[in-house]
Amino acid sequence: MNEKVISIFGSGRAGKDDYSFLLAYQIGKLLAEAGFTIANGGYGGTMLASAKGASEVGGKIIGVTCTAFDGRANEYVTKEIVSKSLDERLHNLIKLAEGYVVLPGGTGTLLELAFVWELKNKGFIKSDKSIILVGGFWKPVIDLVSKDDPASAKCVSFAAEAEEVVGLLSGMNTSDD
Repeated sequence: MNEKVISIFGSGRAGKDDYSFLLAYQIGKLLAEAGFTIANGGYGGTMLASAKGASEVGGKIIGVTCTAFDGRANEYVTKEIVSKSLDERLHNLIKLAEGYVVLPGGTGTLLELAFVWELKNKGFIKSDKSIILVGGFWKPVIDLVSKDDPASAKCVSFAAEAEEVVGLLSGMNTSDD
């Protein structure tokens, strides 16, 4: 597979005027311009925002939806993958991607971050797959967990803005294995 897919995790509740919505839009747009395909949960909030940003510059958007939720994938999704459970949905989002971007969010985003972080921390996903936390929202969580498991902090990177996210991801190894 030659496609460079980045999964973006964030709040489905973000409104169009929220900072995280605007940030997700910019990240989706810049990632698509840099040649990345984005994957996300396919619905509203930051998922819609990143998909819209990518779509406006001709990018590909994979929406990994779930039959447990009512509703359809947003209009910017170019390929939908329907999952039967939340576990399957998260597994698909992780398996598809060469890197992960985590925006502010609630318990769903926390689950996504914790799962991908643990997989990388324990060596179940390749160490060169980046996990990038955008802004300072998740820093207290990382700091708290790092008190018990100091090595775990090395599994994540922080970026303050969209351009920094793309810069970090553009430098990663995206081999075909």
